Amino acid sequence: MYINAISSYLPEQVVTNEHFARLNGLSDQWIVERTGIRERRKAAPHENTNTMAVEAVRQGLALLPYPVQEIDLIVGATYTPYDTIVSLAHAVQHDLQIPDIPVLSVSTACSSLLNAIEVVQGYFCMKKATKALVVVSDNNTAYSNESDKVAGHLWGDGAAALFMSSERVSDSDLKVVDILTGGAATVGKALEGVVLRPNDDGFIMPNGRDVFINAVQYMPKASRQILGRNGLTLEDVDWVLPHQANFRISKKVMEELELPMEKLLSNIQYLGNTGCAGCAIGLSENRYRFQKGDNIVVTTFGGGYSYGAMLVSVE
Repeated sequence: MYINAISSYLPEQVVTNEHFARLNGLSDQWIVERTGIRERRKAAPHENTNTMAVEAVRQGLALLPYPVQEIDLIVGATYTPYDTIVSLAHAVQHDLQIPDIPVLSVSTACSSLLNAIEVVQGYFCMKKATKALVVVSDNNTAYSNESDKVAGHLWGDGAAALFMSSERVSDSDLKVVDILTGGAATVGKALEGVVLRPNDDGFIMPNGRDVFINAVQYMPKASRQILGRNGLTLEDVDWVLPHQANFRISKKVMEELELPMEKLLSNIQYLGNTGCAGCAIGLSENRYRFQKGDNIVVTTFGGGYSYGAMLVSVE
């Protein structure tokens, strides 16, 4: 399974920490020390999860090494839907005008990217598709409460698109060597660590410490597991791209893996937590840095809890 092209979309509006200092007294230093975040993007009033998904796909069309009409599967992923019936995947299908193909969306919180790619892997293995489009988009600010001193300053908006094929189509393809995902709803305070209940208070994180503890356990564990079952060690890893939830979490993941910070890919400092789109945006931003022979580990952790890891290589 191969990634043929990656693209992303970010809203224009930048929200700095000064906004939260004025709103609820949280200083820039306080936010940076606890999260690493200095600024984040916020969708405009006319934007939503679906429109950002469409824009991310449009950004990638010029990079596509085959006609867009060859796409025979679209898988969307989000936990902040604009419409629970007309999903972001359907919005993309309509924009591309590709009829009569499987179109579906998945949601496993911030691990949704890897679950969406795993769905594509299943379609490819069953030979029900040969070229797929994975679209991840989260409009976190539509659900968050900026006045919430615990988590209101964490969230950013963004989207990304990955064009994928079952067979290699160009020399610039990235190979998805392996992928694993899992649910961890049986551990800790999984069902209440972080929740989004539109009929109640939207985003709340009453047990952030429990989220932190489990995130820094599961992401290194999944990373080691996927390396081990593919005959690799941590010495073979060139880049690590963890879920962009908190820079302290990313730093702890690197410490647990005993890897230098130079191998960490991170965008949370200037994008905030962009949900399941964060790692895909990271792949898009850093594509130019990947060299032949590189091994990239993408690892995620999300509310619920959910987790996963993906091994990508540059051949």
